[in-house]
Amino acid sequence: MITTRLNKFLAEAGLGSRRKVEELILSGRVVINGDKITELSTQINPKKDKVEVDGKPIEVDVKKIYLLLNKPRNYVVTKQDEFDRKTVFKLLPDFARTCVSAGRLDMDSEGLLLITNDGDVVQALTHPTKKVEKVYRVEVDLPVTKYQLEDLRSGVVIDGYKTKPAGVFVKTNKPGNIDLKIIISEGKKRQIRLMLEAVGRKVLNLKRIQIGAMELGKLPTGMWRPCTVNEVRYLNSLKQKRSEK
Repeated sequence: MITTRLNKFLAEAGLGSRRKVEELILSGRVVINGDKITELSTQINPKKDKVEVDGKPIEVDVKKIYLLLNKPRNYVVTKQDEFDRKTVFKLLPDFARTCVSAGRLDMDSEGLLLITNDGDVVQALTHPTKKVEKVYRVEVDLPVTKYQLEDLRSGVVIDGYKTKPAGVFVKTNKPGNIDLKIIISEGKKRQIRLMLEAVGRKVLNLKRIQIGAMELGKLPTGMWRPCTVNEVRYLNSLKQKRSEK
């Protein structure tokens, strides 16, 4: 009999990240074969066990979906928004309705998002130990000094936390046209914006152009495309490396 962990099953069904579905389990919202389950280590047989969340049957689409989306500004990365703001999931095809975003961008930011129903990929990309590099193009309000660059590269304190060393490269540094390329391997909330604020600069525009081996390229704003064979191979390699640890 082939079994799988309940949290993995729920994540692959598109109910969120491993952490998100663990919250569903602990709050008593998951029922298996009529019994409420709150134990995170629960194993199930997807072919035989009846799994429900909030009274709704859950089934896993075994076909893995990997899409890249160029997120526009003024969109949120949630499926439903209490303030009725535009959501990136409205830009996706119907077959991606069970997918989630592997990481986020705030409403004022744009650029690359990975959309998938593969919970292991989401975990691998977002787990801090993986150190997957994310590359951003950042426009700031004022020229950046060499001392500010040194601070950004060595790490600055935001909300009591010192950021890890970052790659910071100056593309242009003239008044009215200050363009930086920033590479980080962590994903604190609004991290790039807070890093620039810590050295006295304000972000005017922020676009993520690369996640690991996946590049935004010429993908138009608001459009999506399937991951290439090489990109899927890269994502599976991340899962493999994680399972070996």
